[in-house]
Amino acid sequence: MNKLPILSAGTAIVVAVAAIVFYASIYTLDETEQAVIVQLGAPVGDPVVEPGLHFKLPFIQEVRRFDRRVISWDGDPNQIPTRGEQFISVDTTARWRIADPLIFMQRVQNERGATLRLNDILDSVVRDKISATDLVEIVRSKDWKVSEEDLARAQLVGDEDEILLQEVKTGREELVRSILTQAASQMPQLGIELVDIRIKRIDYVEAVEQRVFDRMIAERQRIAEQFRSEGEGRAAEIDGDTKRQLAEIQSEANREAEGIRGRADAEASRIYSEAYGADPEFYAFLRTLESYQKTVGQSATLVLGTDSEYFRYLQDISGARSQASQPAE
Repeated sequence: MNKLPILSAGTAIVVAVAAIVFYASIYTLDETEQAVIVQLGAPVGDPVVEPGLHFKLPFIQEVRRFDRRVISWDGDPNQIPTRGEQFISVDTTARWRIADPLIFMQRVQNERGATLRLNDILDSVVRDKISATDLVEIVRSKDWKVSEEDLARAQLVGDEDEILLQEVKTGREELVRSILTQAASQMPQLGIELVDIRIKRIDYVEAVEQRVFDRMIAERQRIAEQFRSEGEGRAAEIDGDTKRQLAEIQSEANREAEGIRGRADAEASRIYSEAYGADPEFYAFLRTLESYQKTVGQSATLVLGTDSEYFRYLQDISGARSQASQPAE
């Protein structure tokens, strides 16, 4: 009667222990994971790369999980001199994955350690390649042909036009490919596969960039002065043409005015001549009266002889009045 509860309790304990042992001996991996089994701090067996349910020794073995996906790496911008001693700031990025988790764990431990090693390797390779390459090979592609529109749109100044017009022998793609090849050759010893590397951005360093901006400003000012000078020259040319045309118009107008005035004087002379020829005595009388009006006034004093021809008509008028006042015989 008392043995049944004891057996039931023992069975329960055994089942519980078995469940704990079983639970501690299984683990699962999904498609994005791979693992290394570590026993007492040392790796055991080959890496586990297949997703699903797996077994290990309970309590004395542990699972170190590693990502199977592609991981990004972004380096810090570096100031690097080119082969032509032009200092530029180069910003690079790369993509990598853990190819051998066992070697990866032994060499770099984790992703943070891998990032530190990648910083050293990739920065060193990029620096070596950039410093041995001309700037034109870094910024341009081999198959890019510079057109007149490109030159006009770029608004080239200083040495930049010479750079764009230089012949490209390898180009940026070949440079990036050589960086990838050299850097990838050092990755297997770390259990890493370098998938890709790219140059994100290339800039002049701050000191050189300011000088470039100063040259660009000076060039823009020079071009503005050139346009201004050409505009002033064109304005002077237009003003000269305007004055010349105005002088020609005025000269033509004066010529026509003189012609009209001459014809008018000739017509007036003809009319005067006809009037004089029709009645010379009356014409002389009229002209004399006009001269009286202009020369004889209240404040005018004339000293003339009584027999002066100037007063002939006045004398005739006085004689005619005297004869008219005498009574007829």
